[in-house]
Amino acid sequence: MKIIITFASIGMNHKTPTILFEDNHLIAVNKPAGWLVQADDTGDKPLSDWVKQYIKAKLNKPGDVYLGVLHRIDRPVSGIVLFARTSKAAERMSKAIQLHQIKKYYIAEVKGTPTVLSGVLEHYIARNESNNTSKAHTRPVPNSKEAKLEYRVLEQKGKMSRVEILLHTGRHHQIRSQFAAIHCPIVGDLKYGYPTPNIDASINLHAYKVQFEHPVKKEMIEIISAPDF
Repeated sequence: MKIIITFASIGMNHKTPTILFEDNHLIAVNKPAGWLVQADDTGDKPLSDWVKQYIKAKLNKPGDVYLGVLHRIDRPVSGIVLFARTSKAAERMSKAIQLHQIKKYYIAEVKGTPTVLSGVLEHYIARNESNNTSKAHTRPVPNSKEAKLEYRVLEQKGKMSRVEILLHTGRHHQIRSQFAAIHCPIVGDLKYGYPTPNIDASINLHAYKVQFEHPVKKEMIEIISAPDF
């Protein structure tokens, strides 16, 4: 199988989406922190609309553009978001996500250093709809869902650490709540216990790598986007 590697180094203060990979079936975009993936009640322009406009302009397409949103990352988080350009690709990629066949890696800067420098975090996450947060519990609680990730500390930087994370599940605020549960909240994440905000309201969490089998060509694809923190 052919492996395609796309690398984009995103500069500091980068506030405009960047196309990382595209073909007739898929498009991968680097989402700046602060952008929504899909529209919500704020009325702010979401990344999905930006991508549709990009495709429409590039192809000079007069009608509506199909775009399948395959997954989301939180508004204050930056990094790779995958979209499908056809319904066939959307169906196959959604199935691959359900079967955990798509690997998603993140880079984070966290307060302090985890007691164990590499390992697995397993919790039961319960979402609080009223304040849009999640809490990671060591045991099952009502309406909780099992959450699992792998991590390794890449570097210790004074009072914080740089960590690589591989998600095994995709729960609401999973990385943020699980690292808060081990007393290592993500830098800038006031919602989960970090003491000070980032100036731009971002948090130091970036979806930096995704690996998957192309839904049509059956090639192995790896896309990398370097964080700007």
